[in-house]
Amino acid sequence: MSSLFRSEEMCLVQLFFQTESAHNCISELGHLGLVQFKDLNPSATAFQRRFVKEVKKCEEMERILRYLEKEMVKSNIVIAATKEKEMVPCARDVLELESTFEKLEQELREINRNHATLRQNLIELMDIDSLLRMTEDFFEEAESLLTYSEPPSEDSVSMTVSSHITSRRNSNSSTSGALHLSFVAGVIKQERFPAFEKVLWRLFHGNFVLRHAEIQATEELQAVRGAVKKDVFIIFVQGDHVREKIRKVCEGFRASLYSCPKTLYERKQMSNSVMTQMEDLRMILRRTEEYRAGVLTRAAEHVQEWGSKVKKMKAIYYTLNLCNIDITQKLIVAEIWCPVSDLAVVQNALIKGSEQSGSSVTPVLNRIQTQQTPPTFNRTNTFTEGFQAIIDAYGVGTYQEINPAPCTIVTFPFLFAVMFGDCGHGLVMTLFAVWVISQAESLRKWKNEVTDVVIGGRYIILLMGMFSIYTGLIYNDCFSKSFNIFGSSWCVRPMFHPHGPWQNETLHEYHHLQLNPSVPGVYSGDPYVFGIDPVWNIASNKLSFLNSFKMKMSVILGVSHMLFGVTLSLVNFVHFRKFQDIFLQFVPQLIFMLSLFGYLIFLILYKWCITLRSETAPSILLLFINMMLFDYQSEHVLLYGGQKGLQIFLVLTAVLMVPVLLLVKPFLIYRTRMKTRHQVFGNNPNDQHGTDTRSSFSHHQKDEMVSMGDISVYQAIHTVEFCLGCISNTASYLRLWALSLAHAELSEVLWRMVLQVGLKISSGMGSLMLVVLFAAFAVLTVTILLVMEGLSAFLHALRLHWVEFQNKFYEGSGYKFTPLSFDSLLKTQQ
Repeated sequence: MSSLFRSEEMCLVQLFFQTESAHNCISELGHLGLVQFKDLNPSATAFQRRFVKEVKKCEEMERILRYLEKEMVKSNIVIAATKEKEMVPCARDVLELESTFEKLEQELREINRNHATLRQNLIELMDIDSLLRMTEDFFEEAESLLTYSEPPSEDSVSMTVSSHITSRRNSNSSTSGALHLSFVAGVIKQERFPAFEKVLWRLFHGNFVLRHAEIQATEELQAVRGAVKKDVFIIFVQGDHVREKIRKVCEGFRASLYSCPKTLYERKQMSNSVMTQMEDLRMILRRTEEYRAGVLTRAAEHVQEWGSKVKKMKAIYYTLNLCNIDITQKLIVAEIWCPVSDLAVVQNALIKGSEQSGSSVTPVLNRIQTQQTPPTFNRTNTFTEGFQAIIDAYGVGTYQEINPAPCTIVTFPFLFAVMFGDCGHGLVMTLFAVWVISQAESLRKWKNEVTDVVIGGRYIILLMGMFSIYTGLIYNDCFSKSFNIFGSSWCVRPMFHPHGPWQNETLHEYHHLQLNPSVPGVYSGDPYVFGIDPVWNIASNKLSFLNSFKMKMSVILGVSHMLFGVTLSLVNFVHFRKFQDIFLQFVPQLIFMLSLFGYLIFLILYKWCITLRSETAPSILLLFINMMLFDYQSEHVLLYGGQKGLQIFLVLTAVLMVPVLLLVKPFLIYRTRMKTRHQVFGNNPNDQHGTDTRSSFSHHQKDEMVSMGDISVYQAIHTVEFCLGCISNTASYLRLWALSLAHAELSEVLWRMVLQVGLKISSGMGSLMLVVLFAAFAVLTVTILLVMEGLSAFLHALRLHWVEFQNKFYEGSGYKFTPLSFDSLLKTQQ
């Protein structure tokens, strides 16, 4: 029972084991996952640690593993899952593993370099092939263009013969007869060509013929080169000097220049040679990729196993850096936090590790006393870890204080369901949670933040859905419709003549009629068996009735929840033996709350249990306000005899609790310190020890006065916060009423404006419209009512637990127990 509602009892243990067995001992403790090592060298830097080199080696191996995994993903190679738990390699196996990783990395990088070089060579050969095929027409066109004279022109002449042609002439000269042509041919990126053409025009003023065409992208070319678009160009010029200048311009634009033979025969010979080289390169690239895939496939069978080993080794060396080594370098000293109930398990694990290493010396455990606050360790399983995460998000509990997580398993989904009460929506949520639970392992492979949150809170969603079904049945609400399972307690027939005042004409004259329970047979006298009577679903004052019911229910649940929190503070005071706080804090707080808000619950329940006429029934809110203001006028209606005297007594009792909370505790602390001071100054003046004591006390007298002021201020803040918080927190629980009302009204709006419209269509397209409207109804129900309203109700329930409930007893100022656990390490890094 104590381990369920309270964190585990922890102890500080000093360990002594031989250096040769340290690796195996820590490995066994890591598999156990019940030990947190304490840093014995907190002032040492990372470079002053003994095993810093080993940690660096593990980090380097992790880098290589990440590189291998990246290459495997790029090559679409599936990484094999680890079937069995791998043993942590010994220290001598680390060198072998490191050597294997280095060889793999070097081999893979060399393969990638060779593959990149071969690929670049293939791209160049493909560019040359495109150049040779597309420049044949360029040669013929240029020769015919420059053989005959043409009139001078300042404009460039553009022609298109299967590609874009640009020809520019100098305006001062005309040429006739055959010319000796020089040319530059190459390939350039398509987006650079306009600027390239403009620079050539400005430099050479049109004394050239430029032809270009886009290289048509084939599947092979796109696979090798990617989505880069390139153009083939050839520039015909007169003179070697101009050609050299053009070459420099091409280099500036990073154009690839290739030699192109002048004769047709040489070009065909070169084209055949390029085709042969391309075939050879394709075969070599294919063989290289096959070899690379083989290397990665063999590594993929072990990469996950290697990763687990490296992570475990790194954790072991990091843990060894937290320990001390004696002068002889043969003994390691460590201090660990572990649960008291698991000391025997820890000792057995250490003995097992020592035996595996062949050590003849058994590790020694020595439990030591300490004034340090132990870490907080709450045992969880797959069902409770989600609720414990909600508590830890507010603050990790102080060591050994009451753990609200077991209570939250019930109260959290219940308060959520009060705001989300609809058995239809709850059923959908429950089915979704059951599906997530059944598919948890496959959903984890998605490695998505949203799916991780849903999987972690799958049991929370399950309970929220189940409690929503329960509260939906109480509200008698399923997609805004009611069930009439047990038969209504109200009957309309007795309201008609001769038993009642109604006639047939009455139904036509009045739009709204009111049932009178005083007429015999109208109300059976027995309430509906479970939940709200279904007759309220068709009543015109349904909203007024549900408002009153849910608002009062919210107050009852809220005050009960806060009183439960105050009661849990008593458990903390008893456990920590703070008996003074029981009488000076718990009792006054309980009396204050019961005198005011406990009495408010009594008024609500008492009014529900008695029969009153609606015209003369007093308002609970006005009764409570008049009670606080001592306003008892003759026209005010009371619920029972002696109510005035009882209410005055309760208010005075609550008011008297305020000075008790505010003054008594600081006064007792002050009196205790004065008594101590009197004992110190009451010693014999000739007593040297008494003189030293008085001198020491005088040095700390000012500090004690300051701390006394701090205590008084803290107590005043705590008292004001509690008294005002009782009012504000009670009002805060009205969100249960508000969100429940909003959810019900939104559900009814969706029914009336979407699905009900489709059910009323009687035309030939009615079936098709019903399908469309039902789909819209389903989508809006899921997105608005289940997702948005569900998230809103979740956040409000979270706030009610963190602010209104836990601040009554939960301090949350501890630090979490973080043991050396290989399972948690691998799960987190995956």
